[in-house]
Amino acid sequence: MKKFLWLFIPMLSGSPAFAADGEALHEANCTQCHDSSVYTRDDHFVTSRDELVSQVRRCEANLELTWFDEDVNAVVDYLDRNYYKFEKPSSQ
Repeated sequence: MKKFLWLFIPMLSGSPAFAADGEALHEANCTQCHDSSVYTRDDHFVTSRDELVSQVRRCEANLELTWFDEDVNAVVDYLDRNYYKFEKPSSQ
């Protein structure tokens, strides 16, 4: 039994090996409903990083996914880095 428990320690420790992959999550889920043109069209309604987080959460709910905050953040980071390029908040 002890050997079996050791398999879960990396997951509990936040090991980078288990870090969420925003691109993979996006490709596996978001592209079921739309392609990347929704991020690049002139009339897109997401105009801030906070709105992007809200939109990703809406899509997650619509698809009945059960993502962790890390998954949502990974998708937001992927979308922001590749499409939106919002200004990063300054450190406090």
